[in-house]
Amino acid sequence: MLRNDSLTRIVMLLCFITAVLSLTLHLRISSTKVETAKNSDGVSKNEPLDIVNAASDGKNFFQKQIKRFISVGKNVASETFAKPSSNKPVLASSQKIEAKRLNTSAPKKLVVDLSDRRVYMYRQNTVMASYPIGVGKKGWETPIGTFEVMHMQKFPAWQHPITGKVFAPGSNSPLGERWIGFWSDGHNEIGFHGTPDSELVGSPVSHGCLRMRNPDVRLLYEQISLGVPVQIRK
Repeated sequence: MLRNDSLTRIVMLLCFITAVLSLTLHLRISSTKVETAKNSDGVSKNEPLDIVNAASDGKNFFQKQIKRFISVGKNVASETFAKPSSNKPVLASSQKIEAKRLNTSAPKKLVVDLSDRRVYMYRQNTVMASYPIGVGKKGWETPIGTFEVMHMQKFPAWQHPITGKVFAPGSNSPLGERWIGFWSDGHNEIGFHGTPDSELVGSPVSHGCLRMRNPDVRLLYEQISLGVPVQIRK
C-alpha cells in the first residue's frame, strides 16, 4: 500500500513539473515576442531573444523539483524497506526451534562393547554419550545380542537371585538410583543400573547386569526411553 501511494505521488509531481515548465516557457516566449515587436527598430536581427533565459529559469526550477523528488523518494524508501526487517529474527528463531525439534526426535540406540566395558548412546550414527560399565562375572556373563529397553524405574528395589533377600530402594541399594531393563526370561531381568560401589564399575562383578555409577545412570535414564534398541557385542 505504501509503495502504491509513493508511485501516485511521483506521477502527480512529474505532471505538475511539466505543466509549470510549459507555462513558464509559454509566458516567456509571448512576453519576448511582444517586446521584440515594440522595439523592432532598435533591435538587431542577430541579437538573441530572451528564450534562453526562460529556458534557464525553467531548468533551475526543474532541478529544484527533482532534488525535492529525490529527497521524498529516500524517505519513502527508508519507510518501505525498514519495516519487513523486523520480522527476520522471528523467522530465524522459528527455524532454529524446528531444527532442534527434529534433532531431538532422531532415532537413538545403545551399544554395549564388552571388550572395553562401556556403553555408547547413539543418535542416528553419532555418539552422543559414553559411560563406563561393570559387566557379568564368570558364570553370569552378560548376554550378547540385540534387545530393547522394556522397563525403566527410579529408585528400584532388588531381590537377590540366589538368596531371595529383598533390598529396599535408595542410593545404597545394590541397584542404585535407576533401573533400565532390556532382557527377561519371565522371572529374572537384566539391565543397566546404578551401584553404591562405584569403584567396581569397569570390572566383571555382576550377575549379568551392567553396573553404572549413580550420576551416569541418572544421565542415561534421561537420554533414552522405552523401546530404544540395545546392542551388546564382545
